[in-house]
Amino acid sequence: MTLKEQIDADIKDAMRAKEQDRLRALRAIKSMILLEETKEGATGTISKDDEIKLLSKAVKQRRDSADIYRQQGREDLLATEEAEIAVISNYLPKQLSEDELRAKVQELIAQVGATGPGDMGKVMGAASKALAGQAEGKAISAMVKSLL
Repeated sequence: MTLKEQIDADIKDAMRAKEQDRLRALRAIKSMILLEETKEGATGTISKDDEIKLLSKAVKQRRDSADIYRQQGREDLLATEEAEIAVISNYLPKQLSEDELRAKVQELIAQVGATGPGDMGKVMGAASKALAGQAEGKAISAMVKSLL
C-alpha cells in the first residue's frame, strides 16, 4: 500500500472517529503528496525517498511553528502543531537515538575518509542521503561537527 493510499484510508477513519487534529494533519499530507505528483515535470507518482522528504519537511515546518508559538506564549496554537507533529511522525521511519546516530555518523566519516572540520561538506552530503527521515538535519550536523 502506497503512502497516498494509506493516508486516504486513515482520513476516512479519522472522519468516522471525528478526530479533528488527526484529520487536519492527514489532509495536509495528502495535499503535499498531490502537489508533488502534479508539479511540472512530475511522473504522477512519487518515490519512497520523496515521500520521506515530504513528511520530514512537514514535521520541520510544524516544529518551527511550534517554537514560535512557544516563544509567544500561544498554548492553543502550540497544542495544535504538536498534535499534527505526532500524527505525521507515525508515517516516518523510526528516528535514531543519539547513540545510534553517533555510530552511523562515525561509520560514514570512515567511509568518506574525513580527517577534520574541512571535510564536513563531504560527510554531510553522505549523511543527509544515508540518514534521510531517520534524523533531523540539525541533529546530523551537530553530530558531524562534534565528531570532526
